[in-house]
Amino acid sequence: MHALFSAFTPIWMLTAIGYAVGRSGLLGDRAEAVLGRFVFHAAMPAALFTMVSGARPASFANSSMLAFAAGTALVCGLGFLAAGRLFGRGTADRAIGSMTSGYVNSANLGIPVAVQVLGDASFVAQIILFQVLFVSPVILTLLDTGTGAGTGAGTGARSGRAVVFRRMLTMPVRNPVIMASLLGVAVSALGLRLPHVLAHSCDLLGAAAVPTALITLGLSLNARPAEAGSAESAPNAERPARTPGAGRTARAEVAVTVALKTLVQPLIAFAVGGPLLHLPEHQLLAVVLCSALPTAQNAFIYAQQYGLDTRPARDAVVASTVVSMATLSLAAWALGATGS
Repeated sequence: MHALFSAFTPIWMLTAIGYAVGRSGLLGDRAEAVLGRFVFHAAMPAALFTMVSGARPASFANSSMLAFAAGTALVCGLGFLAAGRLFGRGTADRAIGSMTSGYVNSANLGIPVAVQVLGDASFVAQIILFQVLFVSPVILTLLDTGTGAGTGAGTGARSGRAVVFRRMLTMPVRNPVIMASLLGVAVSALGLRLPHVLAHSCDLLGAAAVPTALITLGLSLNARPAEAGSAESAPNAERPARTPGAGRTARAEVAVTVALKTLVQPLIAFAVGGPLLHLPEHQLLAVVLCSALPTAQNAFIYAQQYGLDTRPARDAVVASTVVSMATLSLAAWALGATGS
């Protein structure tokens, strides 16, 4: 428990600082939007480029990653279906629902938890690459399609589909997160080494991604209901209609998301890794523990930058972080005796 508290404390502190700064008005009314754009367009791409360019994608070829990937894919699919079928969300919001259900906080929380409980963070590094190279592009494609689908309105169905298709083809060029990841893959595949000055600059900029995202998350907790969406919403973003029971529906949506993230995902990972793949005990512990990590704050940043309602992502990040204290402890207790 002490190890878990040590890992979670920086997250709570930085989020609380963001909340306090927001309450004080120190950074002005547009601080959340400006910091969110900085994370999405500058700090996060630098962090991802540094991470991917120094890694070896061939490390994915192992049974542990297969178990983790199966849990992620199934839960993301369930989150996508739940957001649409149960809560009437459009394509873009369903993409965020999918991400909040299955995209784990692998970097700033997964690494310290793995080091403290497993004694090794090598598996977390594989998870980070898996999410960056495979999960994020799918989510961002759905977001781009959902928020840009109306671009061809009024020009005919065929023309509209052509516009959407062009947007999907050009998205890697327009999206800094995907572009940085692809550049990192290219550098890694070619075996290139960046000049020290350039590499160090990327490291410094990338180091700002996680703390700034957490500060931005804290700032968003001050938003009134009418301000919960991004300050500069995308004109074509799909939004659910407000109803008298919107408050109860929102709480139910967050509850479903948190249950999928903190309970269903690790249970699926356990079922695939244990009875199906017969992973060694230490590897099974690593898969289940990492699957039980809470939702990454990236989901909130993506929702904000695509002009969507940020409340579901924001509340899912906060709630899953709190609940995962219990689920991570349970996983470590249940499997740790034979996995240490």
